[in-house]
Amino acid sequence: MAERNLKQKTKKALYWKFAEQISNYGVTFIVGIFMARILSPSDYGITALPAVFMAIAATFVEAGFTSALIRKPEIDDDDLTTTFIYSTIVGLLCYALLFFCSSWIAEFYKTPVLKPLMRVTALSFIFYPIGVPQTILLKRKLDFKTPAKIIVSVRILSGAVGLTMAYSGYGVWSLVCSSLFASITETVIKVIVVRWWPRGKWSKDSFSYLWNYGNKMMASGLLNTLYNNITPVIVGKFYSTTDLGVYNRAHGYALLPSQQIHSVVMEVSFPVLSKIQDDTENLLATYRKMINTSTFVVFPIMMLLSALAKPIIIIMITEKWADCVILLQLLCFALMWYPVHGINLNLLMVKGRSDLFLKLEIIKKVLGITVICCSLPFGLVAFCAAQIISSLLSVYINTWYTGKFYNFGFLKQLKDILPSLFLGLVMFVSVTMFIEQIDNMILQILLGCLLGMSIYLGGAFMFKFKQIADVKYLLSR
Repeated sequence: MAERNLKQKTKKALYWKFAEQISNYGVTFIVGIFMARILSPSDYGITALPAVFMAIAATFVEAGFTSALIRKPEIDDDDLTTTFIYSTIVGLLCYALLFFCSSWIAEFYKTPVLKPLMRVTALSFIFYPIGVPQTILLKRKLDFKTPAKIIVSVRILSGAVGLTMAYSGYGVWSLVCSSLFASITETVIKVIVVRWWPRGKWSKDSFSYLWNYGNKMMASGLLNTLYNNITPVIVGKFYSTTDLGVYNRAHGYALLPSQQIHSVVMEVSFPVLSKIQDDTENLLATYRKMINTSTFVVFPIMMLLSALAKPIIIIMITEKWADCVILLQLLCFALMWYPVHGINLNLLMVKGRSDLFLKLEIIKKVLGITVICCSLPFGLVAFCAAQIISSLLSVYINTWYTGKFYNFGFLKQLKDILPSLFLGLVMFVSVTMFIEQIDNMILQILLGCLLGMSIYLGGAFMFKFKQIADVKYLLSR
């Protein structure tokens, strides 16, 4: 009965998380199209320049405490209050540091507007800690319905703010203000809905538990943040803000479908797997099913996006973004492995092995930076192509301890997902060749999608993919 109840809660959580992601990023995507038509690649490039500094600060504020409390069997008000106090203090320190360093950062990039831009953007660190305990409580209850409603509502409002400012000629500030508005509004609504406030006290024992688990997660997050944001630093410094804007648009579109599905699986799988962490057989079976089902869905979406990249870019955001096309095509093949990365790492987090999590992150980043350094002199196209190699190397590394602890390593996982990968490649080649015979770009998208879905779904039914049953279960009432 307990297992059945957990399955139902998991299914419901997936429903609402998918609804949140689709609605949230659907709104963001549509707003982004209009914004990209109004703003220039340089505007997007400017807002991307300070991203690494903001992301580093966010890593210190969160510190892995959220994951620590989600996997903890029982929590009390002292745990939540300790987390709240820590996040608030660090958030204020991060804001002060970014405020005073903004002049140096603006001078480093030779972009004066970065000084006031960073000082405004960093205000989110003052408000973010207030909503951390609410987020923990919602995730522990597998309540993804409440945050879904909040986030979608906030994105619609913030999108309206951004578009209004963009049409009014505020340029780069329309991106900054809409983002800050979303951050503050989301926090305020969470506090009102969840109704948690600091009732406990600072606990030395609680902080010790949180820090022992979270410090390695924070180190891993910091390493990951530095690595993921190294591109804006390099491209923004050694190329132009226009080049950076083009890359960010391509990366953003490639990241959109993969990361959203990845985010859904990560957000739901971690609290679910945490509840069965002592049942090894059930844990492995659930984890394996998550990988197979997520790749079955992600692979065809990413390959179809790659095949239709040119008509999608030209129609949506006009010819001025044409340089995005080849970058988007390559990045789709690099980022489609996100779910495999995430679920394997999630298993280490569930087992409390944040030390191994950190170890893998260090190894991956060393290899990744080596690939980046070798490809960077050859331009952005070579850089994006090299990310495919880096992503595949990361998959192998992430599956190392899964193979060691659960006898389900890289080769066995690859064997499971190979049918989806092969069928997706057949679809990709077929659609790419087919649309070359069509001049009208709208028809390329419509007929390309129809052909791609027919090939992939038809092949899956013909060869009786096991993932079909899992998808049917998730879609059933």
